[in-house]
Amino acid sequence: MADATDVTNPALRYAKDGAIAWITADNPARMNALTAAMWKAIPDAVSEAVGDPDVRVIVLRGAGDKAFSAGADISEFESVRTGDAAKVYDALNDAAFNALIGCPKPTIAMIHGFCLGGGLGIALCCDMRIADDASQFAIPAAKLGIGYNARWVRPILAAVPAARAKELLFTGRRFRSADAEAMGLISQLVPKDALEASVRALAEEIAGNAPLTVAAAKKVIDELTRRPENPDMAKLDAAIAACFGSEDYAEGRRAFLEKRKPIFKGK
Repeated sequence: MADATDVTNPALRYAKDGAIAWITADNPARMNALTAAMWKAIPDAVSEAVGDPDVRVIVLRGAGDKAFSAGADISEFESVRTGDAAKVYDALNDAAFNALIGCPKPTIAMIHGFCLGGGLGIALCCDMRIADDASQFAIPAAKLGIGYNARWVRPILAAVPAARAKELLFTGRRFRSADAEAMGLISQLVPKDALEASVRALAEEIAGNAPLTVAAAKKVIDELTRRPENPDMAKLDAAIAACFGSEDYAEGRRAFLEKRKPIFKGK
């Protein structure tokens, strides 16, 4: 899918291609840095994808070929990240992260080039992160004097051990793709020229499976990892029971017996 970039109008862009929704940070002149307006648009884009029954997988990406996202647009900091305005800006960040963390549909971050600061925060809120071998990662808050919100550390700790999270935040160091894979920041590393094809193949593979089963698996994994000591087992049992009572379960059984590919409808 070609990028619909507009260097004069930074924006978050939404496009649907079959069962895949593509959410693109489109600000290539600033390495897809996220303006306040773009942060604000993320929950709406996620909501649109969630509300569309045809969409089964959501992919986040950056426009152009240099960056997934370099994070928050620092050129706005004097106006939106000082004094009382900083609280409003943090609320925009928080809403964007929470929209992705709470998204019931599978999310994939397609990472090329720079993935820094808030860009890495967004990627870490996705279920999977597929990166090319030219990608670089960092959270440079310590180099800017920014206090990194405790709420945003949770997705980091879901991906990497505490010592690695401290290394990220204490040093602000930039990590190359192989190191990022070794520490757990990314799920899969692929050659640069194979990135989009690899992400599309994965998204289509997921989209071809039973949506209720995928949604239930996501709900179970998220609940057990976020609340390991007190998971809501009744909620999880209900999600699994819904799979067994679905039309898709009947279709899956028929397709298996008839030796054909099932056609799942998500109900």
